[in-house]
Amino acid sequence: MVKINKAWKAMATAAVAALALAGCGGGSVSDATSQNASAAGSAGGKCGTMNMAVNPWVSYQASAYVVGEAAKALGCTVNYKDLKEDVSWQGFGTGEVDVVIEDWGHPDLEKKFVKDKGGDGSATMAGPNGNKGIIHWYVPPWLAAAHPDILDYNNLNKYAADFKTSESGDMGQFLGSDPSYVQFDEAIVKNLGLNFKVVFSGGEAASLEAFKKAEAEKKFLIGYFWEPQYLFADVPLKAVKLPPYTEGCQDDPAKVACDYPDTVLQKVVSTKWFANTSDPGVAMVKNFEWSNEDQNMVAKYIAVDKMDPAAAAKKWIDDNKDKVAAWSK
Repeated sequence: MVKINKAWKAMATAAVAALALAGCGGGSVSDATSQNASAAGSAGGKCGTMNMAVNPWVSYQASAYVVGEAAKALGCTVNYKDLKEDVSWQGFGTGEVDVVIEDWGHPDLEKKFVKDKGGDGSATMAGPNGNKGIIHWYVPPWLAAAHPDILDYNNLNKYAADFKTSESGDMGQFLGSDPSYVQFDEAIVKNLGLNFKVVFSGGEAASLEAFKKAEAEKKFLIGYFWEPQYLFADVPLKAVKLPPYTEGCQDDPAKVACDYPDTVLQKVVSTKWFANTSDPGVAMVKNFEWSNEDQNMVAKYIAVDKMDPAAAAKKWIDDNKDKVAAWSK
């Protein structure tokens, strides 16, 4: 979690970010300050505080820091809060969280916190963020090439013994990720009659390493994974065909026996915070949209190039001034 504890530090950070947005060409600090004030004024008023939830995967981190660092350049105070998905939503009502910048679909949480879904009204759906979320069961590319029939779930039991690990016992191992993610893998395994046991890796980093190792060492591995994700540029995982998703097939978590749907990822915000339409930070979140390719680039800066998330965000902002300017209108 990144905290800004002193006013002078927040001002200095905003000035640096404003200079980055101003770009090259001999601009002075006063020029950057003037541009910053102009951008804030165009959005309607003075920028306040933005409490940005940062959920535990690098692609989310990329979106959160790009929006946060761009908001700082408008004079906002941005607090990044490392939280899991369900905990983030709980913060809307308490004022601890203003923005969840990438939601993969949580009907249960919507029913609890979004007014028109029957909730308490503390959360508001703020539109798509431009990313398309894709979740499937995947195997490493070497395995798909060696055994093409493994890409049909009907053939998985034939290979179950090849997937065994010390953690799965007499069954094949299915690698889950973080159990707090949107996932129905245990129900799918059970309801499709598959001789597999779901073993959770614990999170994105562990799943990434497992798939990389399985490809490099030609090991059997099947697991839950998702796009957008920079891994696909280096290790193009192959999806296993499950019964297709149909409307309502995931309504009862215990009865799920279908694939995951492609999801238009959404922004979710604190209703109270979002009501302050004169705040340039609110306008920026409302207008924010970017592509899977944009997100993958920043995620790669963070995960592969080992850049600090704020520095990675600023690098992308410097290279994409027109896109960022459109969010500030």
